[in-house]
Amino acid sequence: MFDLDKSKFGPWAIVTGASSGIGKEFARQIAASGINVVLVARRLPLLEAWGQELAQRYGVQYRAVQADLSQPDFMQVLKPVTQALEIGLLVSNAGTGIPGEFLSIPEEMLLQIVQLNAMSHMRLVHHYGRQLVQRGRGGIVLVSAMGAMDGIPYMANDAASKAYVTSLGQGLHQEFGKAGIHTTVLMPGPTETPIIEKFGLNNMPLPIKPMPVEQCVAEGLAALNANRAMFLTGRIYRLMSKVIPKAITRKMNSRMLAQGLINGQPRLAHMTK
Repeated sequence: MFDLDKSKFGPWAIVTGASSGIGKEFARQIAASGINVVLVARRLPLLEAWGQELAQRYGVQYRAVQADLSQPDFMQVLKPVTQALEIGLLVSNAGTGIPGEFLSIPEEMLLQIVQLNAMSHMRLVHHYGRQLVQRGRGGIVLVSAMGAMDGIPYMANDAASKAYVTSLGQGLHQEFGKAGIHTTVLMPGPTETPIIEKFGLNNMPLPIKPMPVEQCVAEGLAALNANRAMFLTGRIYRLMSKVIPKAITRKMNSRMLAQGLINGQPRLAHMTK
């Protein structure tokens, strides 16, 4: 676990996709640093239960916000809740994936993916980034995806939308850095979260065992603290990304995701739950 400086990144942090997986662990490690948390996701009962546990365990305050970031009006729900709070950290983590052949996915679903995986991040950063810059300290973590910039077969639209986030964050790292704001794009390597099962990969012999979610988030927070523009979690994945040609990586992803589709026909897999 990485201990954040609450005088810099507190007193409040916003975490989207906070009810499961990487987002849930971000909320835990941030709360463990003594920073209050605004938990955002679609399933309010899970958020309330998690917020109460964090409050009892770490002595922090929380706000639970039910919002669907795949819908254009989500900011109308979030803004009133956070208006009176001093936000020192934004973890924009919510995202989703629909493994499958591009032409087999309805256009409406493709558009929802772009809204959730790209546009929601932009809107969150535009609103809360303004507050952070005016404050003169704080941080932003934009959670992208490993391989997003290189293309992922059977998740072509998903990867493309995450590539937007990667580019946005790296550009803002320079802009916001002049105002004392740390901005980091986090590229999680394969991590032990519910998404593995939803993609139909849980019963497959993966080349490397997924890393614990605690490690993924701790490395991400350490990268934020060090003001890294972009960071890929997992030492072995960083090594692989340097030595394995992108064309081979795409072929490997193609085989795994195609087999995952055969194994389980994954449905729409929301990370916002």
